[in-house]
Amino acid sequence: MPVHGTESEVLLTPAEVANLFRVDPKTVTRWAKAGKISAIRTLGGHRRYREAEVLALLSAGASEAEAPSA
Repeated sequence: MPVHGTESEVLLTPAEVANLFRVDPKTVTRWAKAGKISAIRTLGGHRRYREAEVLALLSAGASEAEAPSA
């Protein structure tokens, strides 16, 4: 039975998230285990990440990087 509201949700693989952040896919897995990003498990046990959440985290990180340091 499909879950309502998830049909149009785009999910990314750990490798795709890692490419966006320019880190190793294992780093993305560690972030999920630490609760920094939420992961969805597929029926096969693989992690997938919500694109909207990843992009929000990416833009938040970019804003912090652009802020002048004291």
